[in-house]
Amino acid sequence: MAGSYISVPRDLTRVKSKVMFNLTKRQLICFSLAALVGVPSFFLIKSFSEVNVAVMGMMVIMMPMFFFAMYEKNGQPLEVYLGHFIRAMFIRPKKRPYKTDNYYAALMRQAEVERKVEEIVRISAEK
Repeated sequence: MAGSYISVPRDLTRVKSKVMFNLTKRQLICFSLAALVGVPSFFLIKSFSEVNVAVMGMMVIMMPMFFFAMYEKNGQPLEVYLGHFIRAMFIRPKKRPYKTDNYYAALMRQAEVERKVEEIVRISAEK
């Protein structure tokens, strides 16, 4: 008996709902934007250059939108990943010294404060 099998992923949280043409809503939006920008740019470049140059120009213009549609790392889309990268590389300070506050240092500060309080009380009691 010849049967057909359908593979079902074990982790259903990673499954994304497909809207149309087996594409997610995100992919449809990005591909539509790429087409809206890329096709007119092809005809614009073709009007003053060769077709090969126009095709390459269109590809260069459309590629970032394809990356935004398809790229995903560790469950994060490209713009989230780029945001983390920019924040880590350019916004946050380069040197972030590690500072600890251990229990012994806290006890020493507390003892110093108590010693100063006792000294103030002793001076005020003498007056």
